[in-house]
Amino acid sequence: MMPVSMVGRAGELAELDRAWSTLTRGGRPGPAVAVLTGAGGVGKSLLVAAALDGFAPRPTVVLSGAARVHSPAPYDWLAAVLSGRDTSRLDLPPDALAWLAQQPTAPRERYAPGTLLRLAVRTVRLLVGAGPAVLVVEDLHALDPASLNLVGELAIAPDLPALLLVASRPAADAVAPDLAARALSRFCGVRGAVRQHLGPLGPAEVAEVLNQVYEGTRPSRRLVTAVWRRTGGNPYVLIELLAAHSGQGLDALLRRPPPEHRGTPAPRTAAPPDAAYPSAAVLPSAAVLPHSAVLPPGAELTGREVEVLACLVAGMSNKQAARELGISVRTVTVHVSNLLRKTGSASRTEAALWAVQHRLPARQT
Repeated sequence: MMPVSMVGRAGELAELDRAWSTLTRGGRPGPAVAVLTGAGGVGKSLLVAAALDGFAPRPTVVLSGAARVHSPAPYDWLAAVLSGRDTSRLDLPPDALAWLAQQPTAPRERYAPGTLLRLAVRTVRLLVGAGPAVLVVEDLHALDPASLNLVGELAIAPDLPALLLVASRPAADAVAPDLAARALSRFCGVRGAVRQHLGPLGPAEVAEVLNQVYEGTRPSRRLVTAVWRRTGGNPYVLIELLAAHSGQGLDALLRRPPPEHRGTPAPRTAAPPDAAYPSAAVLPSAAVLPHSAVLPPGAELTGREVEVLACLVAGMSNKQAARELGISVRTVTVHVSNLLRKTGSASRTEAALWAVQHRLPARQT
C-alpha cells in the first residue's frame, strides 16, 4: 500500500530528500529539522518511512521514539530509543541511563532536572556518533514535557550530524496544547527548518489511488467524487475502505457499508506519570496560572500554590519562583512541599506534569 499512501506527497518527499542531501554534503554545521503536521490519518508516519527508505546515502543511525500511550513518563522519547539497545558501552553513569531508559530497577535517587537534560542530550550524541543519523519523533502531540524539551535541545545542538524528523497532529489536539505549540514554534524557528502541513487528498489524487488499485479499470467521475466524499480525502480512511473491499469491483466501494473502524485514530490521552520514573526538566515558559483556575476535584490548592505550580510548569527553580512571585525562597519551598502532597507527586517535575495533564488554564505574562 506504500505507493497508494504516497500519492500527492511527491513534493514533500523531494523536500525531505533535499534536507537530507544538504546535511550529508556538509552544507550545514548543526542538525537539520523537518516538521510534519496534519490530522490523524493523513500519512505523516508513512511519509517519514518513505523518506527514510529513499535517503541516499543511507543513514548510519536511525533513532526513533514515541509517547507511551497508557502511562507516559518523563523522557518517553528517549526511553523508546533506548529500549532493547545495548547501552553498556556508553560513557554515561549507569544510574542515569537507568532513569532515562525508565528501567524498573532505577535507583530512587534523582538527578537535578538540568543535569538529567544534559545527560539525555549527551546520550543521543553518543548514539549518533559521527553520523549521519536521522532522529524520528513520532506523535509529538502526545509526548511528555521533558521529551519536548529534549527534542528542542537536539534541534539546536551544535555540530549534531542528524536530520530531526518531527511528526505531530496540530497543537490543539495535543495532550498539552500550549507546550506543543511552543515546541513546534521552537522547531520551526531553527534556521533552514522544513515545515510541511499534510492535508487530505483531493478528488484527482483519490482517482489516482483508485487507478493504481484497480489497474485497467477507469473509475467514473461520479464514483471518484463519491469515494472522496465518503472518506473525506483522508488516506488512512481511504486505504481502510479499499482493504475492506479488496478483490471486489469498484462498485463495492459504494454498495457496501464502510468498515466500522474506518474513522481516523482518536487522539491519545495521557494517564498520570508513574512515580517510579525519573524527574526531568520541562519546557521553559512564562505561563502563569490565575487564581481563578478551575482545579480538578480533590485538589484544594490555594491561590499562591497555584502560582507556584505555574512556576514549576515553567521549569523555574525555587529561587527563580521566589523572585518571580516576590516571596522568600523558604516560602516557595513550603508551597512546593504542599503541592507534592496535594497532587500526589514524587517530584516537582511530576507536579508540573500533573498540572499539564489536567490542562489547568494559563495566561501569558
